[in-house]
Amino acid sequence: MQLDLNLLTVLDALLEEGSVMGAAQRLHLSSPAVSRTLGRLRTVTGDDILVRTGHSMAPTPYALSVREEVHRLVRQAHEVLSPVRELDLARLERTFTIQCHDAVAASLVPVLVDRIQQRARGVQLRVLAENSVDTDDLRHGRVDLELGGARPALPEFRSEPLGEDRLVVAMRADHPCAARLDLASYAAQPHVVISRRGRLTASIDEVLAAEGLERRVVAAVATVSTALQIAARSDALVTCTAVLGRPLIEVFALATRPLPVQSPAATINCNWHQRYDSDPAHAWLRKQVRESIEEITAR
Repeated sequence: MQLDLNLLTVLDALLEEGSVMGAAQRLHLSSPAVSRTLGRLRTVTGDDILVRTGHSMAPTPYALSVREEVHRLVRQAHEVLSPVRELDLARLERTFTIQCHDAVAASLVPVLVDRIQQRARGVQLRVLAENSVDTDDLRHGRVDLELGGARPALPEFRSEPLGEDRLVVAMRADHPCAARLDLASYAAQPHVVISRRGRLTASIDEVLAAEGLERRVVAAVATVSTALQIAARSDALVTCTAVLGRPLIEVFALATRPLPVQSPAATINCNWHQRYDSDPAHAWLRKQVRESIEEITAR
């Protein structure tokens, strides 16, 4: 049987109004249209639904028995097809999952958790580390937001730039280059590259090559924290972001110097799947992330 939910809507109106004319006025339809639908209802159910009693119509026993259930179903259908778009933060209970690298987690997450708890105490946050390979977690809803420098290329994903963060060079406070760092001295030092895929090169190597220089990379590590720990114990230099990397740079008491070459700032992107475009709670989360980044970068 091919079900037509319009039959339920008309049946609900007929049972509430007790007449074809009343149902037609309620539904803003013509009486002949409602009469034809009543005929279809009688065919589908095998029941008369409404029968003539003098100058009025009366519901059959079957109609009376399903009246409340029909009304409930119609109300539920309206709720499904007309979702509430107003967000009640006091009653919101939801767990959001964010995936990001450790520098974003160290700088953003404390601010974000504080903002969320002040506004929606029923919201929980799960923060996952970046994977070394691409996954389908964002596509399948296992991750709500990805934060970082990458932007997804497929049209099913959305991406919003949250800001930019300039690059700096982190080193020991007593490093030989702490007093002066030019491009030649930068290239002459050992380097640690931050790469979740384990790549031993970065875009800065192309700049060095254009100047006839080449640096020596001693390690590629997945996290900013590991890279900075190496820098704290050696002469290795780490090129990282200034603002998002600041909490970890301060933990290891490192000095920073400007990158000795013109380089575009690193973009901080927020990525999500299009299924959440019209989700008020998800939109609210994105707003909290955006405003947390603005708070951090304004310091």
